[in-house]
Amino acid sequence: MKVYVDADACPVKNIIIEEAGHKKVPVVLVTSISHFSLQEYPEGVETIYVDTGADAADYRIMQLAKKNDIVVTQDYGLASLALAKGCYVLHHKGFAYTNDNIDQLLQSRYLSAKERRSGKHTKGPKALTGEDRQKFLELFQKYLPEKG
Repeated sequence: MKVYVDADACPVKNIIIEEAGHKKVPVVLVTSISHFSLQEYPEGVETIYVDTGADAADYRIMQLAKKNDIVVTQDYGLASLALAKGCYVLHHKGFAYTNDNIDQLLQSRYLSAKERRSGKHTKGPKALTGEDRQKFLELFQKYLPEKG
């Protein structure tokens, strides 16, 4: 098992790195080269840089991820692809994408994009709260193996 993180705008990277480290589960941060950093991470954490294209990180994650890996993303399209591949897919706000909820989420995304194209202003995502972080932590821990 590995954890793949769509890392460009992931606000829970530190939680992922710390918790996966306790269980000795490798973490792969996939991020755009435009977010290049010299930050050093603990052993077991790898950073993969991709081109700046809109879906470059998504494509790379899908090339690498295997069944039963964990993918952390806020991108519904990537979530749908990862579910189809047999991955566990988590959102940083503390919910799991499932075959039961992905269609509704994709439909919601489609309708919002349609509204924006017609000139209507839609609200962006709400700020991440401490409660969201706690929900993510508890959910993430459930998907990690019992022993490291």
